[in-house]
Formats: sequence, C-alpha cells, structure tokens
Amino acid sequence: MPMPRPDAATVAFFTSVLPKDPTVSTRPMFGNLAAFANGYMFSGLFGNDLFVRLGDADQARLLEEEGAKPFEPMEGRPMTGYICVPAAWRGEPATVKKWVARSLAHVNGLPPKEAKKAKKPSAKKTQPSAKKTPAKPEKKTKA
Repeated sequence: MPMPRPDAATVAFFTSVLPKDPTVSTRPMFGNLAAFANGYMFSGLFGNDLFVRLGDADQARLLEEEGAKPFEPMEGRPMTGYICVPAAWRGEPATVKKWVARSLAHVNGLPPKEAKKAKKPSAKKTQPSAKKTPAKPEKKTKA
C-alpha cells in the first residue's frame, strides 16, 4: 500500500494552525509533515489527516467528537496517544488550533528527550573478509 501524501491545501492548513512558538519545528516524516517540540512529535499529517498527541483525558474528550479517530498509520495498529481530528474541522481552524495547542502543552509537560548518542563504530573488521574462494581447477589443454 503506498504511503498517503497530503495535498498542498492540507499542508497550508496544517502550518496555519501550528502555534507561533520558538520551540516548535516542523520536518518531513515519511513524505508527510510533522511538528515537534521538546524532542517529541506533537502533531502532524498523514495524507490529509491531521493528528495530535494528547494525554488520556483529552484523547477521550476528542474521541467523543464526530469524525475523530485513533491515528493508525497502519490499519489496525494505532499509535498510542495520537488522535486524528475530524476532517470536517478544516472549516473551523480556531477549533483545530485549540487542540493543537493542547497537544503542544501535553508534550511540553513531558520530560525532555535526551539527545541521541552518536553510534560507536562497530568492532567488526573494516577490511573485506579474508575468506578465499576455492580455486577453480585448471583446464588441461591437449598438447
């Protein structure tokens, strides 16, 4: 199944509802766009679906809204803590902004993620294997 991609209008809508906060950054994720703060993804696009990361109480509250659904990048495998806002809310940017702001507040309340440590070079030999292939028998020519 091909990865869904957002259309230009969805990308414009998404960037318009993000908080104007210096801690917020966006970057591509699997051909889509996601917003990060404090080292955590707090909102993003998956195709034309906009999702937010929320605490348990806000997840339950948002799922009560018609059209809201768990974020499932793979069918039947929801990402814990992430909910897609109703598509009908595209016409209600103030409502979406409120939920995106709740999402940002949620991740800002989480402990900061530690920077990933650089990987150490593996202990394996960097030279090609010394394993030799058996020599082919020489062809005898008639004299």
